[in-house]
Amino acid sequence: MKNTEFTVTVDLLATRGQRLINCFLDLLIVHIIMGSIGTTVIIIGDITNNYELSNWIESTTTLEKLLFWFVIQFLYYFLTETYFSRTFAKYFTQTIVVTKDGSRPNKRTIIIRTLSRFIPLEALTFLGTNIRGLHDLFSETYVVGKHEFNHKKGVVVFP
Repeated sequence: MKNTEFTVTVDLLATRGQRLINCFLDLLIVHIIMGSIGTTVIIIGDITNNYELSNWIESTTTLEKLLFWFVIQFLYYFLTETYFSRTFAKYFTQTIVVTKDGSRPNKRTIIIRTLSRFIPLEALTFLGTNIRGLHDLFSETYVVGKHEFNHKKGVVVFP
């Protein structure tokens, strides 16, 4: 049997539109998660008559909210891309995250990818000529169309 080496090519890369939709949907999902957690804590505080808990959530400072946002965003991207090779938005746009050779990224690669998202103005890196963002470049990963990727690689099912 002949062993052929696979490489991600430009025609497999997700479009700028898909990447933009991924960005907006993922941020919306993180915002919903954050609001849901805050609301749940307030409801639990009200049900248990623990008004200190409710007051604490309602009186968080902007810095505390920002820190909470970063924690939720880190966990969202890290967990979804580690275990599924895609975020929930990538399910919608039918894209996945892979390495140059088409394999699933390991945890170290996903940590680099996730931490790179926190670089100020990183989201604007898609506006240039390169369709890959800094978090793709630093982690050496690619966001590709799932069906095109599977067809070209000859895979029946990818996560």
